[in-house]
Amino acid sequence: MTSPVSGIRPLRKTVERIEKENENSGLKRSLGPVQLVMLGVGSTIGAGIYVMTGTAAANYAGPAIIISFVIAGLACLFTALSYGELASAMPVSGSAYSYAYVSLGERAAWWVGWLLLLEYGVSCAGVAAGFSGYAVSFLHDFGVVVPDFLHRTFVQTTMTPRGMHAAIGPHIDFVGAAVVLFVTVFLVMGVQESVKINTAIVMLKVGVLFVFMIVGLRAIHPEYWHPFIPPSEGSFRYGIPGIFRAASIIFFAYVGFEAVSTASSEARNPRRDIPIGVIGSLLICTVVYMCVAAVLIGVVPWRTLDVADPLALAVDAIGWPSLALLVKLGAVIGLCSVLFGLLYGQSRIFFTISRDGLLPPVFCLLHPRYRTPWIGSIILGLAVSAATALLPIDIISDLVSIGTATAFGVVCFTVIWDRNMRPDALRPFRVPLGGIRIRGFWIGIAPLLGILFCFVMAAPLFIDVLRDLFSGNPTPAVLLLSYFMLGAAIYRFYGRAHSRLAAAVASEAENGIAS
Repeated sequence: MTSPVSGIRPLRKTVERIEKENENSGLKRSLGPVQLVMLGVGSTIGAGIYVMTGTAAANYAGPAIIISFVIAGLACLFTALSYGELASAMPVSGSAYSYAYVSLGERAAWWVGWLLLLEYGVSCAGVAAGFSGYAVSFLHDFGVVVPDFLHRTFVQTTMTPRGMHAAIGPHIDFVGAAVVLFVTVFLVMGVQESVKINTAIVMLKVGVLFVFMIVGLRAIHPEYWHPFIPPSEGSFRYGIPGIFRAASIIFFAYVGFEAVSTASSEARNPRRDIPIGVIGSLLICTVVYMCVAAVLIGVVPWRTLDVADPLALAVDAIGWPSLALLVKLGAVIGLCSVLFGLLYGQSRIFFTISRDGLLPPVFCLLHPRYRTPWIGSIILGLAVSAATALLPIDIISDLVSIGTATAFGVVCFTVIWDRNMRPDALRPFRVPLGGIRIRGFWIGIAPLLGILFCFVMAAPLFIDVLRDLFSGNPTPAVLLLSYFMLGAAIYRFYGRAHSRLAAAVASEAENGIAS
């Protein structure tokens, strides 16, 4: 059977080439399906439920934050199904970056990889900010007071009816920055050993959340759920627009499940185990998110939840001191597992990009004993630590969701591309719902819905960035523009000149001419 699609994009990898590179990665294959599910759950259940639920409810959705979780979960579900098919058809590391290299070519792959850095790296900063809030609250319960200037970011934001405004202050989030460096050390020491610790931590934090839900059910005030959808105040504050704005924020909460797809080079049976890890972890996390959010909104008034540690606020309101300590301890320990999963995914994507020559080789240099990209992990850990110390979580979550939505959209598109270019390829897992054909071109329903949902998630973010820009708060727009300019400069002056694929294609062309 021939493909209905004709033409070849310049500097686009073949599936055979990328699979061969993956087999020769040098990384150790040690992860099974249970470990991958735990990696996904550990990477996902974190800042989204411990931090961003309160922020999104207080500023945008109110009790309807539960609907926002459903919308964000659906967007991720269609993307997760697409990840599952691609992982079974192309069991390679690098996640969306590698898929874009196959379907869209090198330049697009670079931008997807650059956005994945934004997604993972800044997500880590957001998680570390949540860790800082809970750790400070936990220490306070034991009489240890951490000064504000050691756990507040250099840039502080406040929400006003005209939008978000930023201010500079003499603060550095030392607590959040320190935990990033702490987790980086474990990441350097090896994946198999760290994943065992991660699995134990995941069981602990899910158990703590379960206890919170059981105890919280007895302290729910039904009147706190009314009105379920608060009247709109404009600028995406409440009403139906607020529900979608909140969904675009907590879209950030689901970033972690994608970390599973970066583990193909270290999975024992990637064609089978990666789809199980991606889809299984997403389904578990969505159920947990919705249940915890429902209890949280019922225990305390939702307008009071715009804090770094909303669950701590809730358990204080319940009035069980022992439960408060348990929840805060679970958050402190659990957020460490989220950091591990996100830093792991980030380092493996950069390992793949560096191996392709688009980044300096230091990012793919393996430790002689641990067989991990240790120098690259340390560099990324230092960069994330700096972002944690400086950037507020409000700005962080918006930037992350923009990067996430773009990368997820590319993954969904790649499913459609791969089905048309390689219709007879082995696919142990296929996206459900089938598809339609337009002039012989197959368009899958599930990946198409994934693309549409990603657009819905990204649109409010861009609108808010522009609104903030014109209302006197250029910080988000400046950060985003600066990030894109830096990415363009790195590819223009380094990546393009050192591309191994470009060198291989040129060599093959010269050999063809010579022969």
